[in-house]
Amino acid sequence: VQLQASGGGLVQAGGSLRLSCAVSGLTFSVNGVGWFRQAPGKEREFVAGIIWRGTTIGYADSVKGRFTISRDNARVYLQMNSLKPDDTAIYYCAAGRTGRSTTDYKYWGQGTQVTVSS
Repeated sequence: VQLQASGGGLVQAGGSLRLSCAVSGLTFSVNGVGWFRQAPGKEREFVAGIIWRGTTIGYADSVKGRFTISRDNARVYLQMNSLKPDDTAIYYCAAGRTGRSTTDYKYWGQGTQVTVSS
């Protein structure tokens, strides 16, 4: 299973970005995709997740109401609105059994940098 994340960049606070994760080589061990993020000096944290049939796993409280995860064929998107400087991090997409823990995901993409300026 291979994942390719893209769409990161530099945006001002209050702005929007859409991240994309292209997934290939799916196996039966993969139930869905999650987005995680890791800021400098912090642990990697769950952001949002979705099961392949389209059911969302949920969102981190810190992004609820601002971020939306969706799927279109073999791509999973993370629409990020009303961005805040605290959203600055490297964002990773991952595929696996799905859940809110990094240990629920076996396959990881390379990450894409999101920087929100104040």
